[in-house]
Amino acid sequence: MAGSGAAAWTALSYGRVMGANDRVNLGLIGSGERGRHVLGLFQQTSRVNVTAVCDVYAEMIDRAQKQAPGAKGFGDHRKLLEEKQLDAVLIATPDHWHATTAVDALNAGKDVYVEKPLTLRMEEGPAIVKAARVNSRICQVGLQQRSGAHYIEAKAKYLDSGALGKITLVRTWWYGNSYHLRKAPPALAQRPTNLDWARFLGPVKWRDWDPQQFWNWRAYLDFGGGQVTDLMTHWIDVVHMFMNNDAPTSGVAAGGVYHYKDGRTAPDTINVLLEYGGLYTATFEATLAPGIKGEGIEFCGTKGKLYIDRRRYEYLSSERGAKPLEVLGPNYDFTLDHVKNFLDCCVSRNLPNCDVYTGHRSAMASHLGNISYVEKRRLNFDPQREEILPL
Repeated sequence: MAGSGAAAWTALSYGRVMGANDRVNLGLIGSGERGRHVLGLFQQTSRVNVTAVCDVYAEMIDRAQKQAPGAKGFGDHRKLLEEKQLDAVLIATPDHWHATTAVDALNAGKDVYVEKPLTLRMEEGPAIVKAARVNSRICQVGLQQRSGAHYIEAKAKYLDSGALGKITLVRTWWYGNSYHLRKAPPALAQRPTNLDWARFLGPVKWRDWDPQQFWNWRAYLDFGGGQVTDLMTHWIDVVHMFMNNDAPTSGVAAGGVYHYKDGRTAPDTINVLLEYGGLYTATFEATLAPGIKGEGIEFCGTKGKLYIDRRRYEYLSSERGAKPLEVLGPNYDFTLDHVKNFLDCCVSRNLPNCDVYTGHRSAMASHLGNISYVEKRRLNFDPQREEILPL
């Protein structure tokens, strides 16, 4: 599994071999808010030269170039990938572009850091994994909990040690995430002349300019998987990491657009339940309703329970009178540690903490939830063949 100290890869089939003191020439594909934030973390390491940025909206290119003076600007990622000096790319496009840009970058000989979820559709994953392996490329998926110090510590102390006993249920939830309620600014009421709407749509069927679908694309299942792939993917990846099991065998979901009747196609409220081979169940519960906020994961075992989120973890033994033990996590955005791990692997050629296959399997589990929601039925799943089984 990724992050388990896999042996270093052999010499590269192409691309320059970097030493520990070399700076990585980095390109950004998808220069929106998230892309620029993660780019800033790369820049904090002082280990990159940002030489190229790309977006379908020239305004975003301008903002990225202010952050990275001297970087070339591109409206088409294929042109950016023709830059021979590029060593790696950061992909932060909407989800419907992840597979195409990742495969293109890997085939162009670039190492790739791609935001989660790795895929929009389950069937896209194997092609990205293959491109990484065939081209001997590093591909890190932005599931940053894999590099979070308190996640790594809690796993070792309470899961790997057996301190929780037999785990029968893992609960995950994420309430009141306002990012999915973003409203397009008035400036986008008419399509800006420097915004390539056709390029934004890409593989998605044509529709006329819609500022909400552009600005708040996570609310539309053509472009993203709503709260399930945006939020659940983070948490189900932690479940996979802690339980050493990425093989759900069934999934069922229920939910709907119960309140935010604004044209969105992703549910504003959703419940997902996955079963893992008759061993335990993992659940995800989310609503955009602002009356409740917060997020977390709870591992429920025969000897105790463990709660964890991005700020802290808390262990409570099942013994009578036991008091909870709380440990705080890092007081900074530990996505920085995930970025550093990626850059380390660009030099060592070791598998990163969230290798492409690991990211694919966590996206796959989330897709089971969305497919069940859309088809309104329970799904039985073969995790080895990665196939939904017939009824």
